[in-house]
Amino acid sequence: MYASVISSGLCGSEAILLTVEADLTSGLPRFDLVGLPGSGVSESRERVRAAIRNNGMEYPISRITVNLAPADFRKEGPIYDLPILVAILSASRQLRVPVKDSFFLGELSLSGDVRPVSGLLPMLSAVQKSGVKTAYIPAANAPEASVIQGMTIYPVSSVSELLDHLTDRAALSPIDPLSYDPSDRLPPAAKDGELPDFRDIRGHSMARRALEIAAAGGHNVLFIGPPGSGKTMLASALPSILPSMTYEESLETTAVYSIAGKLESSKALMERRPFRAPHHSITRAAMTGGGIRSLPGEVSLANNGILFLDELPLFSSRVLDSLRGPLEDRRIVLSRGSNVSSYPCNIIFVAAMNPCPCGKLMSKNEVCRCTDAEIRSYRQRVSGPLLDRIDLQIPVLPVDENILLSSEPSECSADIRVRVERAREVQRERFRESPIKCNAAMTQALLQEYCPISPKGHAILEHAAQSLHLSSRGSGKVLKTARTIADLAGSDSILDAHLLEALQYRAVNI
Repeated sequence: MYASVISSGLCGSEAILLTVEADLTSGLPRFDLVGLPGSGVSESRERVRAAIRNNGMEYPISRITVNLAPADFRKEGPIYDLPILVAILSASRQLRVPVKDSFFLGELSLSGDVRPVSGLLPMLSAVQKSGVKTAYIPAANAPEASVIQGMTIYPVSSVSELLDHLTDRAALSPIDPLSYDPSDRLPPAAKDGELPDFRDIRGHSMARRALEIAAAGGHNVLFIGPPGSGKTMLASALPSILPSMTYEESLETTAVYSIAGKLESSKALMERRPFRAPHHSITRAAMTGGGIRSLPGEVSLANNGILFLDELPLFSSRVLDSLRGPLEDRRIVLSRGSNVSSYPCNIIFVAAMNPCPCGKLMSKNEVCRCTDAEIRSYRQRVSGPLLDRIDLQIPVLPVDENILLSSEPSECSADIRVRVERAREVQRERFRESPIKCNAAMTQALLQEYCPISPKGHAILEHAAQSLHLSSRGSGKVLKTARTIADLAGSDSILDAHLLEALQYRAVNI
């Protein structure tokens, strides 16, 4: 006797449609699970056996073979318990309703309770695209599943509840799909005091302007200055001026958090752009992703948001250099054996560092006692190729006491965010026919199309490239920054003033 049900698995951020097949034949009682299962999947036989018996059903006394097809990628975790149980009950004719065209996913307890799983959102999206119209998922994953439109999804709390529904004894209520209107979404700083506000930052006019440009164009930023000068405070205030996420961005970020198992159970979608600030003791695998299941790392968890590295030179050089590819490609590919996983990492990279080991080199009131060799060794912990990928490199000096104590208010985040949103809208229109979302992600072809400059501008950029030792990538970063400055100014073309302003953000000698 044979039966099959539809399920799904994950290979990185890619969901793969699975068929869970159960075949019951005569012979000595035995349970064989095939299809390249991991240890967590292999243990399903015990959970399924207990769940069937503890819910009043008869466990088949026969040779049971369960196949997870296709068998060319490794299945991990206990998420296939529920489809295996349904397939076995259907094959043994204890469940006489059609389940072949329905999707099942969920971990089981020994008593038959259905526990939540990670990565449900991308799997449901893939299954929906395949044409499946009905899904049965853990009840705890219901908020996440409500994002899916045009599919009947039933939340299941226990095996007995599912069996009652399938046999028409007690019907389950489907999940109400989430109604999404971009105008109803919370802005990044919806409530006063929830995020650091730019009105609380005194002085730092150049750094404030650089952050506005970074938010408007998605550019990377490096702050260099003595301890206590305000580098961390500036970085912490950046989320308050970022534009609201689009539905596509929110869905993409939510999927990453779902795969990582970090999505809050009460949340359907990530409403705020993430701000990730890992400690400098982080490992390369935790930063980029990896492990047995190739889970996303910090660089992917910051997708469509900010990755902030404070005390940049204290991070391992292997960790920092592993960011080169993701910052350039805005995607990271993890290879583990035959499995290749890919995750998005469309981030704004923000970093802060001291100018020397003691931190007093740029201080007005304190004297640096570091030797030239110590300073050079300290700064060389951050490689040139990584620095070359940072668009805006800003000195942050201590603010005078009279400015700190001034009662004159600074411009608030809400006002700055209006300009940022306006500039992002220009970019959305500019790149509407391409997957590019912001100026910082422009390819060389798009750079030539959208960043023409005057003959005088060419001379300025050529001279700056020689005096500042800019690489071809560095010159491109300057042009992208100038394009964003022009967008903020409402200019269709890049003027010489925009180019000169962009160049001053690359003039720090690190």
